[in-house]
Amino acid sequence: MAFHEIRFPEGLSFGSIGGPERRTEVIRLSNGFEERNTPWAHSRRRYEAGVGLRTLDDVETLIAFFEARNGRMHSFRWKDWSDYRSAPHSKPVSPTDQMIGTGDGVRTEFRLTKTYRSGEQSYVRQIDKPVAGTVVAAVARDPKVEGSEFTVDASTGVLTFAVPPDIGVLVHAGYEFDVPVRFDTDQIMISLSSFQAGEVPMVPVVEVRV
Repeated sequence: MAFHEIRFPEGLSFGSIGGPERRTEVIRLSNGFEERNTPWAHSRRRYEAGVGLRTLDDVETLIAFFEARNGRMHSFRWKDWSDYRSAPHSKPVSPTDQMIGTGDGVRTEFRLTKTYRSGEQSYVRQIDKPVAGTVVAAVARDPKVEGSEFTVDASTGVLTFAVPPDIGVLVHAGYEFDVPVRFDTDQIMISLSSFQAGEVPMVPVVEVRV
């Protein structure tokens, strides 16, 4: 198996449905109370790509992409249109969108992350597949120049500074990103008559760890 650094066609993913899933084990006690636990530290995204198909050309594009990935064999990039930026949809991406670490005077590598906050609770998501050319960064809220002051590996999400940030200095970054996924089926069943009547094939896609 391998990861193919190619994005699923945006025109098809735009019409898809999906989002994060969690796994919670709920035990109902005899006294009416519950005990809840989860084996997952992180959520996993699932999508249904079939609903994004609009034309027979879309079907051909999907089949070609599916065959090139060998079904479930190889993973690829997916643009989640509901969550693909470090900033809210109403604001432009900026170098201070997400705090990704604190300098210690030695460390030069920082992994991109995105923090989801609600009330006093938060969840930090690791970003492994940033989109090349969209990453901006700042040290002590001072924007840095990509290429001369920092570089980013778009295949891993690791940002590297030419000079280690000073001790106690906050490091921020902004970016667009993709989700690493694979097809969750080894077959695509399509009936042209049914498709033309409005029925779409089921094409499940699931997030993978890379």
